[in-house]
Amino acid sequence: MSGPVGSAAGRGSGAAAGRGSGPVAGAGREMAGVVAACLAGAAGVWYSASRAWAVEVTDRPDPLPDIEVLRTGAQELPWLPALALVGLAGAGAVLATRGTPRRLVGGLLAVVGMVLAGSGLAVLTGVLPLAGSATAATSTPAGWPALAVLAAALLLAGGAVTAVRSGGWPAMGARYERPATAARRGRPAEPTAAADTVGSSATVGRRSTLDAWSAFDRGEDPTADDGPPSGRPKD
Repeated sequence: MSGPVGSAAGRGSGAAAGRGSGPVAGAGREMAGVVAACLAGAAGVWYSASRAWAVEVTDRPDPLPDIEVLRTGAQELPWLPALALVGLAGAGAVLATRGTPRRLVGGLLAVVGMVLAGSGLAVLTGVLPLAGSATAATSTPAGWPALAVLAAALLLAGGAVTAVRSGGWPAMGARYERPATAARRGRPAEPTAAADTVGSSATVGRRSTLDAWSAFDRGEDPTADDGPPSGRPKD
């Protein structure tokens, strides 16, 4: 009777543990995906800003070749790489924060993504013309501004999801908190293996020292083996 009952109880506890860990694991995967999207979006904007967004062509009389000057997105729109770095830092802050601060970080990432996407669209549509020389014809290749828009949209989406859904995401380093801190936050503290090892070693060391002093008080040699004390006949 005990065998079937024990196995059934084991299966029940295992199923309960699986149900308990399922939502937590799903929230962790969602957070990891959003952080990866924010990192990819910010890195994409930063990289595209380092490419040529404008080409200035100055005509010269034959047989001299025309002069072409490439201007990067960072040269034309200096705020692009700066905001991209803000996006990279914000993606890391999503992992390091929790609760309301994490939602605020998500809102900031969404705003940064919106500004970056709007800048790229303004260049593509001609609303924001790129600066050029008065004596040179300026053309704007669509490839790199378009990549900046797509990457910024990815950052915008990641920030919006963080602002709306990050309430149930796990916090980084929760299992390494002190017991009092974890209790105040309503989570059980999980002692680490290193802490257990250090504690047990310290306890053993204290016991060994006390045993040695007790042996000295009795007139015994604590370094001797199981033989009789020094100066006493063996029974």
